[in-house]
Amino acid sequence: MVNYEIKSQLAKLLATEDIIVENKNVETAQFNVTDRVLTLPRWTFASDVVYDLLVGHEVGHALFTPDDEWYLTSDVPQSIVNVVEDARIEKLMKRKYPGMSKTFYNGYGELNDEDFFELEDTDLNTLNLADRANLYFKGGSHLIIDFTAEEKDIVDVISKCETFDDVLKASELLFKYCQAERDKKKSEQLEQAPEIKLKGESGSEREEYGDLEDLSEGLGKDKDQQGEGEIKDGDQSPDQHIIDPNQPWDKHSQNPQSHGKGPATGSDDIEAITDEIFNEKVSELNDSNMTNARDNVYAQVPQVNLEKFIISNEQVTKELHDHFTSVQYDVNQIKYDAELIERGLVSTDSYYNLKYVDDQFNKFKKSAQKGVNYLVKEFEMKKSADAYARTAISKTGVLDTSKLHTYKFNEDIFKKINIVPDGKNHGLIFSLDWSGSMSRCMLNTMKQLFELVWFCQKVQIPFDVYAFSNQYTNRGYYSYSTQEELNAFNIGDLVVESNFNLLHFLTSSVNKKDMDAQLLNLWRCAYALTKRGARYNYPEKYWLGGTPLNETFVSLHQIIPQFKKRNNVQKVQCVVLTDGEASGIPVVTEFKNHDGEVRRGTSNVGYNSFLRNRKTGHVYNLAGHYEYWKFAETMLRDLKESFPDVNFIGIRITDRREFGSFLRMFHATEDEIKKARKNASFSIKNSGYDSYFAILDSSLAVDDEFEVKEDATKTQIKAAFMKSLKAKKLNKKVLSEFVELVA
Repeated sequence: MVNYEIKSQLAKLLATEDIIVENKNVETAQFNVTDRVLTLPRWTFASDVVYDLLVGHEVGHALFTPDDEWYLTSDVPQSIVNVVEDARIEKLMKRKYPGMSKTFYNGYGELNDEDFFELEDTDLNTLNLADRANLYFKGGSHLIIDFTAEEKDIVDVISKCETFDDVLKASELLFKYCQAERDKKKSEQLEQAPEIKLKGESGSEREEYGDLEDLSEGLGKDKDQQGEGEIKDGDQSPDQHIIDPNQPWDKHSQNPQSHGKGPATGSDDIEAITDEIFNEKVSELNDSNMTNARDNVYAQVPQVNLEKFIISNEQVTKELHDHFTSVQYDVNQIKYDAELIERGLVSTDSYYNLKYVDDQFNKFKKSAQKGVNYLVKEFEMKKSADAYARTAISKTGVLDTSKLHTYKFNEDIFKKINIVPDGKNHGLIFSLDWSGSMSRCMLNTMKQLFELVWFCQKVQIPFDVYAFSNQYTNRGYYSYSTQEELNAFNIGDLVVESNFNLLHFLTSSVNKKDMDAQLLNLWRCAYALTKRGARYNYPEKYWLGGTPLNETFVSLHQIIPQFKKRNNVQKVQCVVLTDGEASGIPVVTEFKNHDGEVRRGTSNVGYNSFLRNRKTGHVYNLAGHYEYWKFAETMLRDLKESFPDVNFIGIRITDRREFGSFLRMFHATEDEIKKARKNASFSIKNSGYDSYFAILDSSLAVDDEFEVKEDATKTQIKAAFMKSLKAKKLNKKVLSEFVELVA
């Protein structure tokens, strides 16, 4: 199987420009000079060397064949011009890339062995000069081709072509010679019929098509006028390989009105038949079964208006503050609830009020400080170790008097200093899943997030926390963009639906008082979403919805550089807290409705969809619907290539039921899964993340405080101790590996 994307990279490298290369179900190659898109057929039946030959040939046209409507003023058939132009562009490609000589030689040799030009039973010397010249330049060393002295002069003229103007002159020369040869044969046939008088026999053939020596000396003089390897705006080939985006050529015509490969000159009996055969045989390398199959879809990450999608921290803070300020403590209700709980009539898990939730927050905040302090200690130790490893010793040039007496046998008598290079400034961006499935683990996930936020506060690392949601605007889970909204995208852009939002929950730029108040309000939200027994109202805009994770990855392409610039940081860590991946994002397409009107719509990605990045030059296969999680993995790979200095850390909270199946997605062995269940966590290294932590949600709910009743038995004390130890062990394991990545 041909790896089309590797061949696309080859085309880009040969073009020395970050052109767009697409492999599609087309008969011939096309180059759109406006959009800089080179479309290559899917030559399924071509061998590797032939594929490279064809790619090199088409890139040669993209590089060197200009956008010149020569056929409007010339009577030369296009197949004749094709022969001369193919010889020129392949010569220039060999000159630009010496290794291409071997590729062309081996490729045409293989085609000749397969009788690609269908000449096995043909005497080559009976072909006209255009065909023999075409065979000579495409693979003459594999064939025995004879030329007369005059023909050798014309072949020499063709070989000296440097510019497209030279090509037109040489093509006209070749065409006139072929005309003269045709007329000569007709005259010979007429001579055999004595009753017919011959006309036009005066004058030599040289007089008829010009002075070869003068033309040969003039070719290539303006070589510098067309830079080698330069692609200029407006450059396009008159050859059928290069198609005008406004008026495409098909296999049999250069415009809708004409028939045949060249202008309608009345000389259509003079053609380069081998050029026709070559193009037809190349089209046969395409898999006919793929003609009606769904074509490749190429997508790219769009530039989005972040102001439209991000709900600012000021707005989020105000909305939550205003809502929970209106929900006051009801003293009588609190007293009544406490009596019910004390009598055992209700449980706090299903029947609680605002005061109870706030008390739980204060209790968690106090207990979490041990884990936060441990994290800070590990971080500082790691930073100190790195600083020590980077320390260099330098001589000061000042004598060390304590060593001066050793000058006879010691050259090292100068004072030294330790030079420690400045460490990098750190910053963290958190993305929190605000989807409906998170309701079973939202509170435990929020605990993990809060610990990391408090860690950032203590070590003074700037941070931002965004929750990704599609519920805030109340447009529903599946709100498709309108025609007006789609017009804001380019064709091929991944669609960021208008109901997507990033709720800017937390930021390090606010003061401690405002931060504590916002943390408390978020705790109230998480508690109500998880426990589902709140005796207080919950803000409707912050209900849980779908999982726009991939839309978040699109936004990070712009958020990361803005965060780095705003906070003046060098090293950024992106942490994603989620309970699962999301389906792929559709691509913007155009289609004609039943009235023939061109409209914009969307197309879902599939097995034949690719994500391309013009900045990095990478193209990624977006996989298919049966492995939907691969889409997120590909988006992460693209982010990592775009920002190689950023660590991407995933924290996946899962229940015991799906824990094993999740690890199997990343090819974990049964022994690894068994060990992971015991440790309640697993660090995945072969996902799109630098490290993807899978954590059992039940383990996060375990309190690491060692508390027992006064009359507890030894067995109860031991059980409480082991429970506390296990929770601390898990917490330290995850946090230690997290610090390893962050520091």
